[in-house]
Amino acid sequence: MEAHVDDSGRGDTVAGRDEGGLSGVRSVVLVLSGKGGVGKSTVSTQLALALRNAGQKVGLLDVDLCGPSVPRMLGLQGRAVHQCAAGWLPVYADAGRRLAVMSVSFLLAQADDAVVWRGPKKNAMIKQFVSDVLWGELDFLLVDTPPGTSDEHMAVLESLRGRSPAGALLVTTPQEVSVGDVRRELTFCSKTGLKVLGIIENMSGFVCPHCSECSNVFSKGGGEALADEFKVPFLGCVPVELQLARCGEDGRSLLEASPESGAHQILQAIAQRLIIDHGGDGGGGGGSVTASVAVP
Repeated sequence: MEAHVDDSGRGDTVAGRDEGGLSGVRSVVLVLSGKGGVGKSTVSTQLALALRNAGQKVGLLDVDLCGPSVPRMLGLQGRAVHQCAAGWLPVYADAGRRLAVMSVSFLLAQADDAVVWRGPKKNAMIKQFVSDVLWGELDFLLVDTPPGTSDEHMAVLESLRGRSPAGALLVTTPQEVSVGDVRRELTFCSKTGLKVLGIIENMSGFVCPHCSECSNVFSKGGGEALADEFKVPFLGCVPVELQLARCGEDGRSLLEASPESGAHQILQAIAQRLIIDHGGDGGGGGGSVTASVAVP
């Protein structure tokens, strides 16, 4: 199936639905990072799986149009999106239909096809993802975004206008070169009025598979220091573990592959915090994290 983009400028292509396919979605959470290569898609997919395993109904929207990696990380390569009269049906990652996924990868004729689109076409595609995908009843919709603060991010926020997202999770690695770019992402959140739910420090040490010693090969503490600087929650450090890397390659949940791993424990704790603040028992919303960004 080839990608067809309605770039007519209409924000909603399904008539009569101002919120499009989001009418049954309780909480929308954006996953952001100003830097590429920090493992944002890994965090997004494993967090979606952790929420699903905790009893939540979850959607995962991949808006990294030029580098869609979510289908690979969930073992969904080669799957296709089906259309019906009301819109697009997402691809489900499980038999129970508790994890729905949408990515431009599902719309490409060949998996290795490059998406060579200018800004307006990207924006139209993202608006279609929001308005035309029939997400159904979800506790959470996680939106995995590309690096930066440009067209794709603004298109997502514009598509969500009138329906405020719960907020954003920011992913960084410990090094200053990454922290500096995520600092710009925090100012983006401040300028757009997007709440910051917390910062996750990914690749925070390498855990030896033989002795379990953690070596801080990329330094440590940059994410926590940034959270302290901007007065936003710090959600934890996710170490580099072989099992976590293999799960991303094989499309598996870290809970199933290595439930005792430190990375799984941290991601599970983050999922539980999201459920307490924004979810529930699989059928309702709760309170919200009210931290906003204070720009130093």
